[in-house]
Amino acid sequence: MSMKETVFYNSPVGYLKLTAEQDALTEVLFVKKDDEEKILENKAPSSSILQQTIQQLNDYFSGKNISFNLPIQQNGTAFQQKVWKALQNIKSGTTISYLELSKQLGDVKAIRAVGTANGKNNIAIIVPCHRVIGSNGNLVGYAGELWRKKWLLEHEAKYCNGVQSLFE
Repeated sequence: MSMKETVFYNSPVGYLKLTAEQDALTEVLFVKKDDEEKILENKAPSSSILQQTIQQLNDYFSGKNISFNLPIQQNGTAFQQKVWKALQNIKSGTTISYLELSKQLGDVKAIRAVGTANGKNNIAIIVPCHRVIGSNGNLVGYAGELWRKKWLLEHEAKYCNGVQSLFE
């Protein structure tokens, strides 16, 4: 029997829906503003995975520790898995372009597929798809909305590099 648990986390960038199944984190999704009112009864997590996730998110948002060490599980194609793994290797406080990422994965022509896989990431922040930007240095494409991407990148830059603002 599959043990699935969901809780909501109130972060500086809005509520996050956290879901764990078995011994792995399966979702960290931004809750749309319209749906925030529906979060009436938010219970404390019973699973150790969600407790660890909340602790690590607290550390992340406070700047105490910008990296994560959690067991995660996402369902996807072999290519998507490869992209998500590559995302986890992007150092905190840095960015990479979709083009650079597709080159790293060994196929410069896979740039659109990399973008699509990036968009299908269900573990926001922890699998840091927000660190992928356009080749021209602009913030592009983020399921969590661009203002969140900007906030997350500036937050990481502040704690990793002492930079106050990356994007005007």
